[in-house]
Amino acid sequence: MLVLRRVWIHQDVARAAWASVSVVCVTLAVFLAVGEPTGGHPFPTARAWLSAGLVFGGAVAVLTLLGLRGSPPRRAAVLAAATGLTAALEATFLKTATQTLSVSGVGGMLTDWPVYAFIAAILTSALLQQGALHVGPLSVSQPILVITDPFASIILSVWLFGEHFTASPARVAIAAVSFALMAAGITMLTRTAPQDLAPSRPASA
Repeated sequence: MLVLRRVWIHQDVARAAWASVSVVCVTLAVFLAVGEPTGGHPFPTARAWLSAGLVFGGAVAVLTLLGLRGSPPRRAAVLAAATGLTAALEATFLKTATQTLSVSGVGGMLTDWPVYAFIAAILTSALLQQGALHVGPLSVSQPILVITDPFASIILSVWLFGEHFTASPARVAIAAVSFALMAAGITMLTRTAPQDLAPSRPASA
């Protein structure tokens, strides 16, 4: 995105923004390499779906209600968190629907509920995201949204699909630090990247 802004939109991008992007990329790579997510099963149990759906669905509902009132920054924050949780559920539904498609074909996928939950999650996520982006500053909503989504996805991958990470305490600690640094890099990026699409200088003839 920064390359697009620099080359096509002719914006001057601060060095801090480039540094933030580098931090995010490096720490994400370290997190995936050190955490070693493996294992799991393709289809969650009904009990796991019910418990995760109640917890995450309830959290989204509460956050949405909290986002109806209050100061613009607080509303943006809670609506962004709700969007991130919904996006994580969306990815989970898509994963299950795709797995059903590969095993049972189109007919099997269309007669199973995850594909319709996926559609509902897309619509809900879009509405919540638009609300978060419009009610408060982007410097609040963007980092919360971007950080909440992968964090919630990690929880759901363990909760629903039984995935697990490395058993090494040292590797777990490195992965945790990497994720925290990635979150910090994302937050810094939202504060250093250009805030609009206005060119910094006219395009060359």
